[in-house]
Amino acid sequence: MSDSGQGWEDNSPERLYVITGGRSGSSAPIRLDLVTLIVARSGPKPGMQPEQAAIIGMCEAPLSVAEISAYTGLPVSVVTVLLSDLLAEKRVLARAPVPPAQLPDRALIEAVIDGLQKL
Repeated sequence: MSDSGQGWEDNSPERLYVITGGRSGSSAPIRLDLVTLIVARSGPKPGMQPEQAAIIGMCEAPLSVAEISAYTGLPVSVVTVLLSDLLAEKRVLARAPVPPAQLPDRALIEAVIDGLQKL
């Protein structure tokens, strides 16, 4: 504890340990990465851990794991542990980001250009 009498310092190892229950990894059935989108299914319930309630409150519209980490001021590793609990309780939904578009075949592009030039 800090000497200021105000409890734990923000993001002290002890506080983060308590928030995560000592867990260091996500137990979510899907892989959570920085760009995974999270959206709340309902509002926070009474008695919920404050950090989880804050996550649910801010995820009325989809937010990425990185955004949630930035807004809460918690490390991504802590956020993924909290999100895995919320996913297990079906309090939030996780969506993988839209995969980047794949470039078409070079031969196809050349054929289209050639066809346009012949017009």
